[in-house]
Amino acid sequence: MKDYYGKECGTLKDKKLWLFDMDGTVYLGDKIFDGAVRLLEKITENGGKYVFITNNSSKGVKDYVKKVNAMGIKADKTNFYTSVDAAAVLLKERFADRLIYAQGTRSFIKNLKDYGLNVTAVYDENAECVIVAFDTELTLKKLSATCRMLLKDIPYYATNPDWVCPTEFGYVPDCGSMCFGIEKATGKSPVFIGKPNPVMIEEVIKKFGAEKKDAVVVGDRIYTDIASGVNAGVDTVLVLSGETTAKACDESDIKPSFVLSGVWELADLFEK
Repeated sequence: MKDYYGKECGTLKDKKLWLFDMDGTVYLGDKIFDGAVRLLEKITENGGKYVFITNNSSKGVKDYVKKVNAMGIKADKTNFYTSVDAAAVLLKERFADRLIYAQGTRSFIKNLKDYGLNVTAVYDENAECVIVAFDTELTLKKLSATCRMLLKDIPYYATNPDWVCPTEFGYVPDCGSMCFGIEKATGKSPVFIGKPNPVMIEEVIKKFGAEKKDAVVVGDRIYTDIASGVNAGVDTVLVLSGETTAKACDESDIKPSFVLSGVWELADLFEK
């Protein structure tokens, strides 16, 4: 089988560790893409493993497990590594029991606390750092508290730089856009933790004892998914079912190893 540009992609069948983005790649909103379940079953039958590495920090792993299980995907917490996990690990290393101010969903806040972090979701002058996530429950009250916190000269992090999150009707502002608005109000910009930082990919590869040559990243965004794979030194598959268009791919300096219309083509590949 050949990809969008005519490149033979049969070697993908030999990959043993598949790292999937979620929004725009495996599903869109609450609608799973055709072929997604079939593809994951084929990967397992072929002796491989699949892990979802999403930048979407609006949900914790437990909520994601429920979501994909309801879609017919067999998965538990071992099948996930999110920007929430990456952020929690970083914060645990750098701030331990110190107070952290967090702007995000209730699920995000709970996930940080489950890691044993000392977190507040309201303004507190004793907080020693700020972390902002993709907040689907965002309010002006939260934004005001965040801007007030950033008047202090303390470290400022964000889970992911994505500008938009795909939905069934188009897009909504993601964490990157929210942080851009905060920057306009405060002059402060965060250190982004999730993709394109390669740490999520590297941690999963290490966890499963895999080699980079056996791993592949599948995603719909060049500047996060594909860039993270390139930064980690692993093969990448760009799917055109989400944010990135073929035209945007042509114009980008970041080039994926393969380009396909969607995961359904990967499912077809395993059956040839």
